[in-house]
Amino acid sequence: MSVRFLDESEAAIGWIEEARLQRTAHALAADGRVWLVDAIDGPLVEERVRGLGEPAGVIQLLDRHNRDGAELAGRLGVPLHVLPERIDGTSFRFLPVVRSRWWREVALWWPERRVLVCADALGTVPHYFRTGEEAVGVHPLLRLRPPRLLAGLGVERLLVGHGAGLHGAGTAAAVDDAIRHARRRIPRWAVGLPRLRRSEGAR
Repeated sequence: MSVRFLDESEAAIGWIEEARLQRTAHALAADGRVWLVDAIDGPLVEERVRGLGEPAGVIQLLDRHNRDGAELAGRLGVPLHVLPERIDGTSFRFLPVVRSRWWREVALWWPERRVLVCADALGTVPHYFRTGEEAVGVHPLLRLRPPRLLAGLGVERLLVGHGAGLHGAGTAAAVDDAIRHARRRIPRWAVGLPRLRRSEGAR
């Protein structure tokens, strides 16, 4: 599967599959060490990750996001952290987004950089996550009970597991708006379903 790189800064890179689900993975560089998040493999991924610094671990934020995490952790010789509550030696915080029998997810919050990383709770893929003029949207199955603990953080960089991230001015407002109005916009999201189905059929 081919990937392209995106969401690049001095402290992070992302890469996305050129496929319908637009699966996106990221690497975060903190204090010379690099953490892969919801990792997927692809051409030049390992080279780009090592270019950020010394690999320290792979983090899985969603129970079903196995992806290529275990394989990459083994190849890089680092531990795999599945749904962590904390990781010693980092300033990352892990926020419990969903805790149920059928869905367990945490979000990574990096306060020093104002970076929020979400697996499935928030996404930017049009028509599936986003509706109308939203820059980011809540996962369809969470719109009735949106993850309100992700609002009010003052996010400056949002990195998501599906789609491109959001960066800079307006990011915090976009996140807060998506969560605040997630339930109210369900009818508008449902109207967009035929368009989503047509786009899937064309792929």
